[in-house]
Amino acid sequence: MYRFHPSVRWSSGYPSSTEIVDQVTKIWRCYGLEERTKFNNRVTKVYANGKAGWCVNDQSNGMFDGIIAAVGTCGQIKVPNLPGQDHFQGDIVHSSDLDDKEAKDKRILIVGGGASAVEALEWAAKTGAAEINVLSRSDKWIIPRNAVIDILLAFNVFGQETMFSWIPENILRLCFYRDLSDLSPTSKGLFTETPMVNSMVFDLIRERKAHWLRGDISSVEEDGIVFNHRAQGVPKGGPGHERLVKGNMIIMATGYKRPSLGFLPKEVFQDPYQPPNWYIQTFPPGYPSICANNCTYVNAIGTVGNYHIGIYTRLLLMFLVDPLTCPKENLMKRWIDMTSVLKSRAPTGAFDFFTYTELLWWYFFIVLINPFRWKWALFVFCGIEKWFPLSVVECEDSVRFGTGLGKSDDD
Repeated sequence: MYRFHPSVRWSSGYPSSTEIVDQVTKIWRCYGLEERTKFNNRVTKVYANGKAGWCVNDQSNGMFDGIIAAVGTCGQIKVPNLPGQDHFQGDIVHSSDLDDKEAKDKRILIVGGGASAVEALEWAAKTGAAEINVLSRSDKWIIPRNAVIDILLAFNVFGQETMFSWIPENILRLCFYRDLSDLSPTSKGLFTETPMVNSMVFDLIRERKAHWLRGDISSVEEDGIVFNHRAQGVPKGGPGHERLVKGNMIIMATGYKRPSLGFLPKEVFQDPYQPPNWYIQTFPPGYPSICANNCTYVNAIGTVGNYHIGIYTRLLLMFLVDPLTCPKENLMKRWIDMTSVLKSRAPTGAFDFFTYTELLWWYFFIVLINPFRWKWALFVFCGIEKWFPLSVVECEDSVRFGTGLGKSDDD
């Protein structure tokens, strides 16, 4: 399970909503955020009030030096209507609403083929479902839940498909998929979208406790779903074998809508520098005091963790307290352009997919490229030794203001 902070500890791989709230509350109280939190305060706009700082909604909320947009990537649930679903005699639930549901001795139909479908499959198996069928429109890569293997896959510093990508793909088919290699994608490379990380799925399929079917939903009947089962490589909507897959509970593993960043100033959404095409993906060009932390992500390998969240936050703090480290708009755009050129042959957009090693390279590059950022390296990467760069900044400020270099045009 995703750990959003180093001190978070889960009792199981899929904690309940109560446990998640408890962990969030623990961190919230640990850092004394009670008096700094306003609930039921919908943010509709963020705007700059000259050089005074940022306003959130209006000036009654005060002025702020920086903005962290932490809306995430999962907002409202997606629940598409299935043709004829009103005829179904069983329950239809979303995969996010399974805590108080019961699957024992039921025939479960899971609609979807992504991470939510895998989680629903594990839930159904653990709660004693009689039969489980996953109905997926397309094939997605599945990699084992093994830290060593996942790190090795994330070592692709290029962050894209290369001429050697067939090697890890075929190793996965040979050693992990084995007899189920027909479930592996044929038209999508491993380094094009986020793979599912799970070691249990194939075991459940081999034990015939679950079935993974590729195809299209034709209609919903009283006792199941009419499904057009396609062979490997046949595109969506292509020919297949239509049959009724029986079930008495449908789980809609159809994901979530992406939360909007529309409350940010409209100037940050200018072509071609729209998210995720921002400075190290989170800072809009010309606005280094805005950090869209962990919410411009599209696809990646090896990004489940809290390390990068801390680095992004500490980079923002560095930019705010040390003006000599703050990137200029033209340099932010040049970095984006450079990365786009380096990944111009990628089958995806330059920032639509990356690996964790590539992400770390971005961090190292932007710290190394500016000597004034070197003193902040331990703080940025490890969160320690902030006293040293702050003391250096004080000396730098005294020199700059003493010589007049730190004065603004208004002085």
